[in-house]
Amino acid sequence: MKKRFIIFHAVPVALFSGIFLGLIAVPGSVKAQGRVSRIVKVTPAGNSASAEKAALNAKFGMAATENSRSVSGLSWTFGGRVQNGWEIYEPLIADSIGTSNDPTTPEFAAAISKWQTIRGLTPTGILDETTLGTFMQYWQSLRLGRSDFPGPEKLISAPITDFYDPTRDADLLQLERNTYAAYKRMIAAAAKDLSRDVHFTKNGELAPGEKYLRIVSAFRSQEYQDQLRAKSPGSGRAALALHSAHNTRQALDLYVAGDPVSTEDPTRLLQTQTPVYRWLVKNAKRFGFYNYFYEPWHWEYVPVSKN
Repeated sequence: MKKRFIIFHAVPVALFSGIFLGLIAVPGSVKAQGRVSRIVKVTPAGNSASAEKAALNAKFGMAATENSRSVSGLSWTFGGRVQNGWEIYEPLIADSIGTSNDPTTPEFAAAISKWQTIRGLTPTGILDETTLGTFMQYWQSLRLGRSDFPGPEKLISAPITDFYDPTRDADLLQLERNTYAAYKRMIAAAAKDLSRDVHFTKNGELAPGEKYLRIVSAFRSQEYQDQLRAKSPGSGRAALALHSAHNTRQALDLYVAGDPVSTEDPTRLLQTQTPVYRWLVKNAKRFGFYNYFYEPWHWEYVPVSKN
């Protein structure tokens, strides 16, 4: 009896041992209900991201350091005036290369490198004077490129309520009709995105008393342009063109901050930091408007982009 008792109790032990050994004999799998579930080793996503970040730093870290210096220290010349840095143009640059990263980061430098490759430059990732020149050429290529008069049959007079200056002369309220229609569509879109920064009516119009996005200047005749240049003989062609695109009635100066049309660097820098200007950079082209990079307030209606 004692022997049989021992054998009876040994059966569960043997059975358990068999199951345990069976599991060991099939490493990496568990058999259950006729199906096999494999144990897959998963690499944490953070490790991959860290490795990618490290590789980016290794490749563009020095370029990012150089860009952090040149953003305010690069000396270059445009329109007969010495320029310091490219911080004023950073929103346009970022939009052109398709990045939202800070200009002092390796990610920004990597995006600059891609732009340089496309433009046939050495892809260093450093925003030097030559690279900045390719941006200016690109931005200029998007503009009207003309100053002809479209003819009176294409003109309308916009209401004075659309203008920054409520006392503006009636002769200076004229606009090419398609340009004005595109401007109004753009204002309606801005009402949905900029409600925290700009006051609008319930109908999507600029609210009474609101200055942002009002028209500072529309049509300017050649005679009027000549008068402006006579009043500011030292402004140069960068600030006041000999033959302005405003003569086409397809150019608008819009209020984006500060002294409306001052070309002083502190004012232009202030203007390019506002949510209004940055929204225009990202969205105005949807309505056919392109910025003259030197003047944050100046936008030209080009319904079909040439690039």
